[in-house]
Amino acid sequence: MRGRAGAAVRGVLGAVSLVGGLTWILLNLAAPRPVTDMIVGLVLTAGGLVLLMPHRVPLPGRATAAATLVAGVGGTLAGLVAQGAQLGGMWVYLVTRGWPSAWLSRAGLGGDPATARQVAEQSGWQVDVVNLAADLYFWAVAGLLVVAAAGVARRAARIPQATLQP
Repeated sequence: MRGRAGAAVRGVLGAVSLVGGLTWILLNLAAPRPVTDMIVGLVLTAGGLVLLMPHRVPLPGRATAAATLVAGVGGTLAGLVAQGAQLGGMWVYLVTRGWPSAWLSRAGLGGDPATARQVAEQSGWQVDVVNLAADLYFWAVAGLLVVAAAGVARRAARIPQATLQP
């Protein structure tokens, strides 16, 4: 995106990511998954800073678009490897998939734990669209950070180092 519209979109996404990431960190300091929640907050915060500083971190348009698309879809699909299972109540068995947010789940009710698990394994998977969108955004921002880091490293390599003369 070029011009004023691109700058406006970059600014809005950067502000939302920065504020959202910092808020996520503050709200989840004592969360049950502190490491995962801290990673999510830091990635969103760093992505917001990169988007808000185009004069410090220039992003090549096509490479950034490709990296965010590949990282968003690929990371979300790779996150399906993470699986969680819970047994609760009188008896509910819940299986979830997705990282950092579980966006695919199935559950079953039964008179005992074995029946609940069997019902859950026979039920269909349900998609949580909000968590799916959050995962896609998280991984897209992670891809954006990879492009930004590569650009900064490339610029640093081009700067000639001062040498000491004897």
